[in-house]
Amino acid sequence: MFNGKNKAITFSYDDAVKQDIRLIKILDRYGLKATFNINSECLGHSGTLTVEGVKVDNIKHKPEDIKYIYEGHEIAAHTLTHPNLTHIEDEKEIIRQVETDRLNLSELAGYEVKGLAYPCGAPNCNDRVADIIKNNTGIKYARAFDVTHSFEPFTDLYQYKGTMSHWEDWDSFFEIGTEFLNLKTETPKVLYIWGHSFELDVDQKRWERFSGFCRMIGGRDDIFYGTNREVFGV
Repeated sequence: MFNGKNKAITFSYDDAVKQDIRLIKILDRYGLKATFNINSECLGHSGTLTVEGVKVDNIKHKPEDIKYIYEGHEIAAHTLTHPNLTHIEDEKEIIRQVETDRLNLSELAGYEVKGLAYPCGAPNCNDRVADIIKNNTGIKYARAFDVTHSFEPFTDLYQYKGTMSHWEDWDSFFEIGTEFLNLKTETPKVLYIWGHSFELDVDQKRWERFSGFCRMIGGRDDIFYGTNREVFGV
């Protein structure tokens, strides 16, 4: 159970980009919590990305701003420089990418960072990488790329998958969210949403739709709203 409740909702966002500030304002307005996964050696970098044919800003926060921007939410690791860990043969380099990032972020956050989101698209983790991280770093939970469209709790915290993502399920957000809200259960269930806040910059209607989704799912007495770490109880 989650603080005495059988249902929990949590969010997860990658890359520490400027759009996170706007997203956090929406989450805070409706009492929602998220985990933000950060590449510590990419902080301060600026550029652009093309998302669905639209050029959007890809501006990373400065290291000194991380603590106050993400206050009230969770900071987690995303590796130092965003490599696909399954492509790295050297075990020591996998450990360095993850553990040094975790330690850097712990210093910036002012608390011990314990979470990780694997970088890059699927497949971005496997049993080998998960075992290396579990046995050689301070990471206690790590999210993979794929989604399950399921509300079942995670059994493997080192290769867990979210319920839905902005990338794959944007058109189904309200449908899946409504299904979760209407769910009657006596066993734990989790709605886990992940993405990148820059994806919402494709057009203003996406921001409005996301805000409407958060308004719909927030404020329920039967739901625990927490960061990944709070939901996992780690």
